[in-house]
Amino acid sequence: MPGERVPMKKIVEVLRLKHEAKLSHAQIARACGLSKGAVSKYVSLAQAKGLSWPLPEGTDQRRLEALLYPAQRPPERFAEPDYFQIHQQLKRKGVTLQLLWSEYAAVHDERAYRYSQYCHRYRRWRARQRRSMHQLHRAGEKAFIDYCGTTVEVIDPDTGELHRAQIFVGVLGASSYTFAEATWSQSLADWIGSNQRMLRFFGGVPALLVPDNLKAAVTRANRYTPQVNDTYAEMAAHYHSAVLPARPYKPKDKAKAEAAVQLVERWILARLRHQRFFSLAQLNQAISALLVDLNERPFQGRTESRRDLFEAIDRPALKPLPADAYEFAEWHKAKPGIDYHVAFEGRLYSVPHALVGQTLELRVTATAVEILHKGQRVAVHARRGKGRYATITEHMPKSHQAHREWSPGRFQRWAAAIGPATAALVRFQLQDRPHPEHGYRACLGLLNLARRYSQPRLEAACARALALGAPRYKSVASMLKQGLDQQPLPDDSEAQDELPVHTNVRGAGYYH
Repeated sequence: MPGERVPMKKIVEVLRLKHEAKLSHAQIARACGLSKGAVSKYVSLAQAKGLSWPLPEGTDQRRLEALLYPAQRPPERFAEPDYFQIHQQLKRKGVTLQLLWSEYAAVHDERAYRYSQYCHRYRRWRARQRRSMHQLHRAGEKAFIDYCGTTVEVIDPDTGELHRAQIFVGVLGASSYTFAEATWSQSLADWIGSNQRMLRFFGGVPALLVPDNLKAAVTRANRYTPQVNDTYAEMAAHYHSAVLPARPYKPKDKAKAEAAVQLVERWILARLRHQRFFSLAQLNQAISALLVDLNERPFQGRTESRRDLFEAIDRPALKPLPADAYEFAEWHKAKPGIDYHVAFEGRLYSVPHALVGQTLELRVTATAVEILHKGQRVAVHARRGKGRYATITEHMPKSHQAHREWSPGRFQRWAAAIGPATAALVRFQLQDRPHPEHGYRACLGLLNLARRYSQPRLEAACARALALGAPRYKSVASMLKQGLDQQPLPDDSEAQDELPVHTNVRGAGYYH
């Protein structure tokens, strides 16, 4: 929306790509999904505030925001002209920019740009419309990445089941030096792993990674403002590179990748079509052997091969690989509930209580869940452990000040007003826990059930759950959904019959 402030995370990326990656403003604009004018504005703003790169130690996103915007930025005050209509009107005889500006100024009065700015902005728009993307591949600048449309069968040696392996292809723009490998899927984890192995194969890092618009790389495909997957963007930053997705429906942007895919299909996959593979490692070993032949084969009508051009042109221009490999991490957004915990894959992780209701970022690795607020880490937990809750004592409020609207006493008073069974079930939720707040979610869930199904039905379902020895929120919700609360309560002899019938309930006859 006009006037909406760009997130600090994106401004940091603009400054990194400007000063570290040495990209042009046009390239930065495409990589970050901004206009070139916006890139220039944020670069100039940082320079005016005396900010250098790397940012001073301890400058997180909150500190950067305070430095760049010491006061609240006023709302957008200028009315943006309709440049397309300007362009069409200028085709008419006798129509000038001076005339169009006077008509525009008469309509918008104080919100109108001055004539010089009006002309400048129109000419800048017109230049963008005439721009053509010439594929001039500079040394070490771009690696184009895609998957083959053809897959390869891999046979499970134990079951004989057939699996289809995906073929990842990466190619350097200047030399056409090509990398290929097989993976089980095009998932984010496989995608990141293939990119890392591709860079190790090249022995260096290009300035730009140019993927097609597959889901693992681009979360929102758009010709002008593509949204790069957070994990992929983080990986690129780790390797001091940037992601510049190919524009949808613009084959010139990915012509190099399509040519490499065709090459791999013809010179590698076609030659393997009669072979049978019983593991992914066996398939990749065969691909690797043929990849050497492909890169050392001379170009048609020339004596140089892709490897020759790579050694002469691309390799000297590539950036060095970082000392440490990138650790794969997924990014998610979450809001802590009133119990100051965020949920991920069925487990709950505590955050400082003051952040209740805030939108936080989760960076999830194989072993840890890192929680960030405006780019600053506020909590880190082991990803797996005993129990459903991972709670750090320091995150708890003193006397629960952050959510004093709720308390165990309030939940119990509310439950008692409905009936004794509901009160008993709420007490069960709040007892035998490290902290009473851990039961708040279940109590709030019961409160919501009372609104959905009525208080008498909730009381009946709670009574049934207690009689069956299943005093859990999920049990009560299931009974209400299936209408079991409207049936008579079972006596002790019938309670066993209430168990669901399925293959895991063996019965007494199983042991005879």
